[in-house]
Amino acid sequence: MDPLQILDEIRILAANGLEYADNDYDRARYERLMEIAETNYESLLGLPAEELRARFRRELGHITPKVGSDGAIFDGHGRLLLMQRAPEGTWCLPCGWIEPHESPEEAVVREVREETGLSVTPRELVGVFSRRAGVESAPHATISILYLCDVKGGELACSSEGLDLRYRNIDEVEEWFAHHRRLAEAARAAFEDGTDA
Repeated sequence: MDPLQILDEIRILAANGLEYADNDYDRARYERLMEIAETNYESLLGLPAEELRARFRRELGHITPKVGSDGAIFDGHGRLLLMQRAPEGTWCLPCGWIEPHESPEEAVVREVREETGLSVTPRELVGVFSRRAGVESAPHATISILYLCDVKGGELACSSEGLDLRYRNIDEVEEWFAHHRRLAEAARAAFEDGTDA
C-alpha cells in the first residue's frame, strides 16, 4: 500500500475522531494520531510540519475527499487542450477545486477561464472519477467531475499555474499529472461517441 494512502487514512481517522470525541482520553489519542500523520507527511513530502498542521487543522467537520471539476476541450483535429503544470512539468486538463458556493458546472467554467483564457460551456458530463491519496498523485483523496466543454469565446493564454498550454494528441503526452491520462481517455471516448452520432 502507498504510504500516503496510509497517512491519509490515519489523518482522516484522527480528524474525524477529534470532531466526535466526547472525552479527554479519546481526544488525546486522536491528537497523537494526528501528530504521527503530520510528522510522516513532513518526511515524505518535505513540507514543514507547521504548514501541514495548519493546512490539516483548517478542515472543519467530518473529513471527505476534495472535489474538483475538469474540462475536456477538443479541437477540430481531435486533439485535447492540455496545460503543462508548473513547476513539475506534467500535463493535465484544465481543472481545479470546486468552491463551496459553486456548482461543478460553474467551477469548470471558472477554472477553464482562469487557466486557459477561454470561455466555455459544459456540454456533457463524461463521468465522476475517484483517486486515492498516493506518493505519485496527491496527499489526499479526490473526486474529479469531468465535462466535455464547447468553446464560446476568449483567447488562448497560459496562466501563471502553467508552463505551456496547447492542443495535444493524447497518445503523444510524455508525462501526465496524477490520474489525468485516465480522464483524457474517458473524454476522448465521449468526444468520439459524440462525433459519430
